[in-house]
This record gives sequence, structure tokens and C-alpha cells, in this order.
Amino acid sequence: MKHRFFLTTLTIAATLLLSADVATAASQPNVIIVITDDQGYGDLSCHGNPVLQTPAMDKLHEQSVRLTNFHVDPTCAPTRGALLTGKYSHRARIWHTIAGGNCMRASETTMADIFKASGYRTGCFGKWHLGASYPYRPIDRGFEEWVGQGDGGTGTTADWFTNDRVNDMYIHNGEWEQYDGWAPDVFFEKAMDFMKDGDRPFFTYLATYIPHTPLTIPDKAWADKYRDKVKLNEAYFFACIEGVDRQIAKLDAFLHEEGLADNTILIFMTDNGATGGKNVHNAGMRGNKGMVYEGGHRVPFFIRWPSGKLAHGSDVGALTAHIDVSPTLIELCKLTPPVNADFDGRSFKELLYNPEATTTERSLVVEKQRTLKPEKYEKYAVMNQKWRLVKEQNDGAPELFDIAADPGQQTDVADKHPEIVESLLADYEQYWKHVSPGDRVVARPVIGTAHETETLLHASDLYAPAPPWNHAYVTQGRTAIAPYPIRIAESGTYRIEVRRWPREADAAMSGVPTFGKEVDAWVYDKPIKKLIYSYSGKVKALPVESVHLTVGAIDHTKPVSSTDTCTVFEASLKKGDYNLQADLLDKQGNPITSAYYVYVRNI
Repeated sequence: MKHRFFLTTLTIAATLLLSADVATAASQPNVIIVITDDQGYGDLSCHGNPVLQTPAMDKLHEQSVRLTNFHVDPTCAPTRGALLTGKYSHRARIWHTIAGGNCMRASETTMADIFKASGYRTGCFGKWHLGASYPYRPIDRGFEEWVGQGDGGTGTTADWFTNDRVNDMYIHNGEWEQYDGWAPDVFFEKAMDFMKDGDRPFFTYLATYIPHTPLTIPDKAWADKYRDKVKLNEAYFFACIEGVDRQIAKLDAFLHEEGLADNTILIFMTDNGATGGKNVHNAGMRGNKGMVYEGGHRVPFFIRWPSGKLAHGSDVGALTAHIDVSPTLIELCKLTPPVNADFDGRSFKELLYNPEATTTERSLVVEKQRTLKPEKYEKYAVMNQKWRLVKEQNDGAPELFDIAADPGQQTDVADKHPEIVESLLADYEQYWKHVSPGDRVVARPVIGTAHETETLLHASDLYAPAPPWNHAYVTQGRTAIAPYPIRIAESGTYRIEVRRWPREADAAMSGVPTFGKEVDAWVYDKPIKKLIYSYSGKVKALPVESVHLTVGAIDHTKPVSSTDTCTVFEASLKKGDYNLQADLLDKQGNPITSAYYVYVRNI
């Protein structure tokens, strides 16, 4: 087999040639991407789920072109980075969901940048998970309007401390505001407000945090209909998906009422494979979220554009991926591509008009890194139309599957086809060489700019293998001794406020918060009055007696009284890169943990 590399360079000339036969609309189409979180390929009734009811998703499936061999990364932040850049997540330096590995580098051009440069209004509603501070936020990356919660989701350390997805605090263009309602409903409503208010075409990125845990709903009756059919947590999982399905129905009605439906490209997809384990309906695929077997990264992809005259109601079986979406939308919408664009993906526009069209054979790679240092041969799958070379286990040789004959990946045929293994391994070597330059350059929030007057450093971004990434872990007192990588934008005096609890918790460093929020959400049939993300009922006081700060030439310790809610330092810092470490110390001066929350601003 001849080795084929899969990098496609998109040029303006190629764009013009490939667009020539498109049936054009009277004006550039609007674009909506709806992406759900942790919904697997089989978590729709139109894909054969015997229990779940998704009538709106089913209707969209019926009206769309369906990419049935569409792949993403096995986890969420890498998928989102690859989708928005058209590059492999590893190449865009998004290798994890925490520890700064989720921060999409400022040098990357995003889909929103491209739409904005082409005259579109751009809005991001819901989950981002590509960085919580400047220059990584949606409003720094091409989006003009942004409504979200914590970067990685409700309850993560970038989120408001008592959010539970009902009647919560939200970040609106960088500022916290309170909105009533269930979080997915809020995101859809805010998105619809954005879409009907303007005289330019819009690009809307609508990313629910649902059905990712915590499986919170405002009314436990939503789950009751499934209680006699599935386990308790699955009932809530299905209830969350059905809640999103209702919003998709409202979105469809809105588009028709506003006269937008015909000339709007509506995409539905998910961010990784199923999360329900062995008992989940997953269309016969092996594996689930976090795995490089098919069930971890093959997901639904529906695309509808009535006035575009796509081959609606058809299935496309050609190998496609998230990195293909940007090149495709550039062609469909006749956008101006970035200068010297070098997407790893390629347009599948032709397949939307002719699902049986012959395409150039390609190889694609998905992988799971999640390590502070790059690990070649860690976990990967090399895919082409017929074969899958899969390395899921850390030890042993990769497995080879004939995906057409064995879609469940049950029979390893590597011994029978050594030449195929050799060819796909050669493709992996080319992939690794391609994505590795600049690998693991550390993400650094930029502090002291007009874009963000104060920067919150939070435990999810501690540069450690396993930082305590959500508020529940913080309440339990999980520890990590590690620095916060930062970049100082301008030389000056900086105020550094070190906390065990975030400001809104208003608790002493050595104490515990008093939770004042009423019961708003249901989790597994139990109302939760405190935190809901992995909440275990434990709120642990730490014996904090002092704080030790090191940053640049600063190396200083300050005592903490029993009533202190924070410890404040002032540091004269020059422009440049630093590792800021603020450790909470016990009575003997031993580190308990690095601070979970640090607020920094130029004074």
C-alpha cells in the first residue's frame, strides 16, 4: 500500500474551483453549530436507542445529510479545539481538558475569526473549554457575543462556586450575571435573541454542557418516565438529552418563524463517544469516551441547509472528521480563508451534494494524550476507509481491524495483514512528525492588559498531572503542589490575592463556607443544597496558618489568622513569563496544597 499523508492545504484557488458548482443562495447563509457534551452515537432514538426519545433530533436527522463515518477526539476540549481550528488538536497544542492543556493558543485562527473577517456576527453560547482567561476566552478568539459558565463546565474551578445549572450565574462577555432557568434553556434562549437581532448573517456556536455530568435537571419528573426502564443515573442522563431535544425543537420553530430556516446551515454533532459504559446503547461499537476504539470518537453529524439544495435525507459513509468542518464551511459560505491556511482537514462539500462521490483516500489519526510530556505511541487510532490500527493498551502491539467487515472491532487481524500494519504505522509516524513541533509549549494567561483587568488563576490550571479541577474536589481538600504559569504583559506592581475558597464563597482560609443557595437542581433523585459537581457531602477545613508565595524574585511568607478570607501580596514584576506558586502552609510550615484560587491584577 502506498503511504498517503492526510494534510490538506486549502488555497484560495482550490476554494474557488470547488465552489463553482454549488447552488448559491441569495445571500451568504447563516450557520449554527449545536454540539452536545458526552452524547454518544447511540444516544438518539433515530440511531436505534430502544429507550431514549429524541423527536427533534430525529426530525433533524431525517431532514439532513448524515455523515455516518464522522470522527472527533475521544475527549471534549481536544475535539472543540480541532473543530474550531481545522487542525489536529495535538498540533493546536490542546492535549488535555485541564492543567492548561485545554487552552487553545492565541496564535491559532479560529472558525469564529474567519466568519467575523467575512462580515458575520459571531456568538458563542455554552461550553467553551478552551481557556478561561485572556487570551483564551471566546471574546478573545473571534466571538463578539459570549454567554457561558465555567470554562470546562458547571462546577469546575473557573465556574461560580454555587452554580448547579438552574438559576445560575453566567459569564456574559467577561462579566458575571444571574439568569433564571436551566442552563441549556438559557443558552438556547440567549442564542436565539442574538440571531434575531442584526442585519448581517450570523455564526452561532451553541454548545450545551449537557448531558455531561453532573446530571442536573430542574424537575425530577423529567427522569421518572425512564425509571422503570434503566438505572437511576441513566434515567437522568436520558432526561438531560431529552431536555436538549426540546430546545432543538424550539430552535427549529424559531428559525421558521423568523424566516431564517431556508438559508441557515444547521449542524448537529457531539464532542466524543458514549459515557454509559458496557450497558449503553452504542450502535454496536466497541469502547466509549476516552478510548480510541470506534465507540470513543465516532459521533453523529447532521447538516441541513434547505436553500443550499444539499442531498438531504442521505447518508455519507466516507471517512470524515471534525477537522474538515472549517474547510467545508469556508466553501459553503464563500468565506475568505486565512492567508496561507494550512488545515489538516479537507472539505467534504462535494459529498453533501453527491454522497456517493469518489474521494481521495486518506488516513486520519485520533489519540488520547493527557500527559504533561508528549507520549508517542500512547493511545491512538490510525484510520482509513477500510482499516483501523488501534493502540488502546499502554503495553503490547497495536491491533488491526477491518472496520467494514468487523464494525464492532472484535477480531484483531494484525498477524494476517502485516503490510497494512506497516503502512498505517508509517502514516502515524508522519502524523507525529507533523503535530509535534512546539509540542507542550505551556499555556500562560496574560495578566495586566485592558482586555481583562483582573485574572483568576484557579486550581484546574495548576501545572500538575492531576490538579483538583472542580469545586467538589476543592471542598474535599484534594491537593496539588504546583505552579500557575503566567505572563506579565507590562512591568509594574501587581496585587496577588491568595485564597483557599473563591470570593463568592466568603469563607475563612481555615474554615468552610456557609451555603446559602436554595435547592434548584435535582441529581439522582436527591435535592442538593450545596455543591453538585461530584458532591460527596464532605466539606473539609484545612489547617492553614500561613501562605508562601514565590514568583520571580519574590519569595515571601505571610501568616493567616483564623478569620482571614485571603492573603494579599504586592509584587513588582517585570514584563515576561513566570511560574507563580502560592502554597498554603500548616502550623509547622509544611505545604498543604497550592492555593485553589488566586486573583491577580496590575495596580
